[in-house]
Amino acid sequence: MFAQLSEKLNNTLKNLRGKGRLSEADIDEALAEIRIALLEGDVALPVATDFVGRIREQAIGESVSKSINPGQQVTKIVHAELMRILGSETRRPRFAKNPPTVFMLLGLQGAGKTTLAGKLAKHFAREGHTPLLVAADLQRPNAVDQLKIVGEQAQVPVFAPEPGNGVGDPVSVSKRAIDEAKKSLHDIVIIDTAGRLAIDDDLTQQAHAIKKAVNPDETFLVIDAMIGQDSVNTAEQFLNKVGFDGIVLTKLDGDARGGAALSLVETTKLPIFYASTGEKLDDFDLFHPDRLANRILDMGDVLSLIEQAERAFDTSQQERFAQKISSGEEFTLEDFLEQLQGLKNMGSLSKMLTMMPGMAQAKKQIEAIDDKELVRTEAIIQSMKPEERKDPKLLDGNRRAKIAQGAGVEVSEVNNLIKRFSEAQKLMRRAQTTGSIPGVPNSGFSKQKSQKQKPKKGARKSGNPAKRALEEKGIQTPKEEYGSGFKL
Repeated sequence: MFAQLSEKLNNTLKNLRGKGRLSEADIDEALAEIRIALLEGDVALPVATDFVGRIREQAIGESVSKSINPGQQVTKIVHAELMRILGSETRRPRFAKNPPTVFMLLGLQGAGKTTLAGKLAKHFAREGHTPLLVAADLQRPNAVDQLKIVGEQAQVPVFAPEPGNGVGDPVSVSKRAIDEAKKSLHDIVIIDTAGRLAIDDDLTQQAHAIKKAVNPDETFLVIDAMIGQDSVNTAEQFLNKVGFDGIVLTKLDGDARGGAALSLVETTKLPIFYASTGEKLDDFDLFHPDRLANRILDMGDVLSLIEQAERAFDTSQQERFAQKISSGEEFTLEDFLEQLQGLKNMGSLSKMLTMMPGMAQAKKQIEAIDDKELVRTEAIIQSMKPEERKDPKLLDGNRRAKIAQGAGVEVSEVNNLIKRFSEAQKLMRRAQTTGSIPGVPNSGFSKQKSQKQKPKKGARKSGNPAKRALEEKGIQTPKEEYGSGFKL
């Protein structure tokens, strides 16, 4: 979403870092470019003006002018200010001392509120909670049915006593949901309320009535990050007419300018708690201002990448795989498929690569990546027989042709996969020999005692005729002592 803003900011800062010394004119010129980049990125004018003003105040100071690398110092200041307007620190919601904790969702129609409710529920379930979704949007057509589908996908129960489509009292449903949660031991209640195309009296009155009836621990405003300056206007109206405790951003993976998201915290003085970054229910997490600031300035987001990997790869499965490799067993296409499926569960390859530091320079290469390649590779392996996966040497020309036909690909793609797998197999063999994966730092592991040992060779016969004659008679001979003057 912040690609255009990120590119312009980084180009400006790169020019500053290329200069040995910075004059006041250099800084003012760079700040003018940053201000234009922010405004073109849909950042609110007062926020952009204040942002640039704070940077100038610090950049003109003595610490920058006398710095060994003033360009780096300015970059550091910009990073700190980005973090500040994004909220400075990661915020977590408050939980009730006596369960259930009640979360109420507000937002306009189309912001993705119902899907967000499912994502939030799955997020809490992953942390060990027992959430209950509440269908209190009884006005939008099929809103109740949609929440039931989302709840099923998230494997979270949905409290929906009313059919919706204009039938039922959302206040009564919300109150009854609290009683149901206490009775069925759910420690979190997430109430999905109705939205409108615009804020009106009916919407605000209904929201006020639900809030008064259930007294939520946190009220979240769900904002579509792609709607530009309207997101700021929407937030201000909800804040003045209903009130809320924090913001949840949706569609943060979109291709809109998205700079309005940088304006929300500064405008409302309230934090962003969560962010939705994709269509899948797992594409959702806490909002980390420092990580987003890093990504905007092309410093990467390795921590988020690691967290995604931990969620995508089954821990017990990885332990078995590590045990297998360390014990000297052969790396097979079955293992290759398991690792591939874990990688696919992490999401888009191009999205993952953008989390690596310095990847903005490889933007065109990243855009050219075909995420369907993983799907095709998976289809090829799944088209193989079990014995073929265990021993790829069985794959002659006829077998490869059948596999290609079963996977719906060309034979050349099967050949390329076998070639890539052969290289991976060699890498694993080297890892088994050395105890670490070549080229991968901190990848060492302990080799197990069960590792295959080379068979011992038979006893060697001495090249010395006299010594060999004694050995053949079963007479033990002393070992040569080098440097002692004694030899047999």
